[in-house]
Amino acid sequence: QVQLVESGGGLVQAGGSLRLSCAASGSIFSLSAMGWYRQAPGKQRELVARITSDGSTNYGDSVKGRFTISRDNAKNTVYLQMNSLKPEDTAVYYCNLFGPAIGTMISRDYWGQGTQVTVSS
Repeated sequence: QVQLVESGGGLVQAGGSLRLSCAASGSIFSLSAMGWYRQAPGKQRELVARITSDGSTNYGDSVKGRFTISRDNAKNTVYLQMNSLKPEDTAVYYCNLFGPAIGTMISRDYWGQGTQVTVSS
């Protein structure tokens, strides 16, 4: 069973920084693409950043130049460093894994439960 556990959310003032972490278990992490998505009240879930198994990254337009996604395959963990935070970054941030569970070679999406990020003005 694949599990994703997020941490690092919280309340920060505009211009500040936070680092989110997502620890994965039960998956073949090194073969998996990892991503962060967010959902603000009344809005659709949107891509924040994604990193493939070979380290290629892509970002949502609104966070380019401010956020950085990285991964540590030895720790089965993906990180999201968020700098120059703005009030419009306020949302629940969800970790996503697209890959195979241990014992299978079938890739699918898995989601964490989310962590709240609130940026005050």
